[in-house]
Amino acid sequence: MSFVSPTAARSHAVPPPETITGLIERVTFFNEENGFAVLKVKIKGRRDEASVVGSLPSVNAGEWLTAQGKWVQDREFGLQFRAELITSTAPTTREGIEKYLGSGLVKGIGPVYAKKLVERFGEKIFDIIENESGRLEDLEGIGPKRRRQIKDAWAEQKVIRQIMVFLHSNGVSTSRAVRIYKIYGENAIETVRANPYALAQDIHGIGFKTADQIAQKMGVPHDSVLRARAGLRHVLLEATGQGHCALPADLLKEEANKLLLVDSKVIQSALETTLLEKELAVEKVGDQTLFFLPQLKRAEEDIAERVRKLSSLPPTYPPIVLDKAIEWSQRKTGKELAPSQRAALQQALTHRALIITGGPGVGKTTLLNAILLILTAKKVRCQLCAPTGRAAKRLSEATGMEAKTIHRLLEVDPSKGGFLRNERRPLDCDLLVVDETSMLDLPLTDHLLRALPDSASLLLVGDDDQLPSVGPGMVLRNLIDSGLIPVAHLTEVFRQAANSQIITNAHRINEGLMPEKAGTVAGT
Repeated sequence: MSFVSPTAARSHAVPPPETITGLIERVTFFNEENGFAVLKVKIKGRRDEASVVGSLPSVNAGEWLTAQGKWVQDREFGLQFRAELITSTAPTTREGIEKYLGSGLVKGIGPVYAKKLVERFGEKIFDIIENESGRLEDLEGIGPKRRRQIKDAWAEQKVIRQIMVFLHSNGVSTSRAVRIYKIYGENAIETVRANPYALAQDIHGIGFKTADQIAQKMGVPHDSVLRARAGLRHVLLEATGQGHCALPADLLKEEANKLLLVDSKVIQSALETTLLEKELAVEKVGDQTLFFLPQLKRAEEDIAERVRKLSSLPPTYPPIVLDKAIEWSQRKTGKELAPSQRAALQQALTHRALIITGGPGVGKTTLLNAILLILTAKKVRCQLCAPTGRAAKRLSEATGMEAKTIHRLLEVDPSKGGFLRNERRPLDCDLLVVDETSMLDLPLTDHLLRALPDSASLLLVGDDDQLPSVGPGMVLRNLIDSGLIPVAHLTEVFRQAANSQIITNAHRINEGLMPEKAGTVAGT
């Protein structure tokens, strides 16, 4: 049995964070989106300005900085103080005030006007701005418009500081506090006080456990219904990571009890409240009562409605003589289509939506190339996409056409977390081809169908025997089982593919047979 002495244990302990204070001489870099800043700070007792890196909602030269963190030696930038917690306060010295006002805080006030303001009003300048702003007009060059700009900028900075003090006092790190401020703005204090668990829904990077810690610090009771409601949502959100769209009532309550460690009556009361407030959705399926996150239930319903509508409409392609088109495409590619591929090609040209499925080596790519060759010759605008970058690259290489990831095709908007392409701004295509459809989850499919133009056709390609998506839902399997969309199920393994041990064994496993060893002959 080994023994670690208390002295040795202390030697390996993480040192406590160091605190520094000083005047911000200049802002070297500041990212408006996430608040990341690189600052040059004059610290008492140090001859040279120190580099401080961390996050703030806003920052200006001349402010007084207090930071907690540690000194690190960066390979590229040298010695830096890496701050985990930063607060800044309005300057109190003439030097600091002059830097602060002349830092660009107020449009139209540069170093020259900042110097004049400090010379005229001294250290009382901030009181003048807040309570007697009319006196600023005594200074030549400052009229009513510039005076209002100065007063509004000061008021905004004051609100930001109050928010940061409130969040820091409740255990929120600076980087998270910046994200909270960016989302909630000047209403951050009221919003967090009303429901700290809203942070888990609204702020990226804050989950239930972090929001729960903040709530406990604010005095929210352990057995409050507010906490239990948030816990129920968290359990359902965690379930989506395992591919589930909903959970049965009993399982939901059981998992919530494990998470919250409260009386079952509290969970039942919270469940009833979430339904009244429409925070959760419920549906009876057979003899089970299933609970959903509302956005997932809406996504399911939207997909079903759009697929139903799509499958009831004819394609909008120009007239195509099938036999001639097939002969022409075979001459162009030098590949003859098998009867099953010809039948699938006819389905693709005569239906508004089609699923092409089958295992490896059954000719899905050959069929897809024939479809695209015929339609592009008829000036049909085709767009190709796949769920991942690798799948999109393979699709592009196989077809000779540009293929994008679905996120790139839909023009993801990182700042708002959505997509720029939708029903109001649909895609520019007459046919949308989606490869590796087995990877599609429910939310992404919903966004994709929303962006499909009213007149466009849809071609889904994938292997329904592959593992389902990581996200919620089994979209390809459910669409096939629905019977709404025609399915071309290719099964014939072609000669080139039949020589592949991997492809041969993949089909044997699907048929419930043992895979063959390399070099063996089937049946021996």
